[in-house]
Amino acid sequence: MLVALSYLVSAVGAFLAMKSIAQYRASITGFDRWVNLCAASVALGGFGIWTMHFLGMLALQLPLAVAYSLPETLGSLVAAVLACGIALWALAQKRSPLRYAVAGLCLGAAICVMHYLGMQGMRFGGRFVWSWPTVGASVAVAVVAATLGLVLGFQTQRLAGRILGALVMGAAVCAMHYTGMAAADFVCTTTSPTLVPPGQFQVRATDMPGLIAIIALSVFALVAVDRVFTRMSRNMLAGRA
Repeated sequence: MLVALSYLVSAVGAFLAMKSIAQYRASITGFDRWVNLCAASVALGGFGIWTMHFLGMLALQLPLAVAYSLPETLGSLVAAVLACGIALWALAQKRSPLRYAVAGLCLGAAICVMHYLGMQGMRFGGRFVWSWPTVGASVAVAVVAATLGLVLGFQTQRLAGRILGALVMGAAVCAMHYTGMAAADFVCTTTSPTLVPPGQFQVRATDMPGLIAIIALSVFALVAVDRVFTRMSRNMLAGRA
């Protein structure tokens, strides 16, 4: 159920981002554009990628106690949002094959950086052993599928096209995540696997649902404010006209 939910969350985040970018292109003032771009970046990076990742991590069953270091965990959130902002801004300005390629590369990088930085923040009584060919495959999957999702989602203004693009984008994020998880072996190196290694600024895996819920609600609040602000701005301009 958590795996299925992680895909749904990723697709919804991508769809919200596409809607916000459509508002960006229709914006009249620079401040409107900035608000819409922020909403799109947070929707895709914060909800579609970051929230999806940690829902996927909750679906992972390990015979080890796990915690997450807050600097890496929150840093992965910031990295995903910034990289998504660059990718979406590039497409919002002008669309061309080169811009789609650059945006797809940025978005694929956002997915990968978020994933592996989030993994780096895991704390458990052991270490990772990586399959580097599988890591490379996860990067390739992220870039190719993200580019395809952007093309499908931004080439049309129709709702069906955006939904299709969001579904493909969600598949890109999930495919990268679960391919990246397949690249990692968890090797226990402690005689007390149920104990989390001591350290500061850590959140236990059992407390992660609360943090995920806070981030998800914050994203929806920002998108809602973006919608309300856009409508108010248009109504004010229409009244002046």
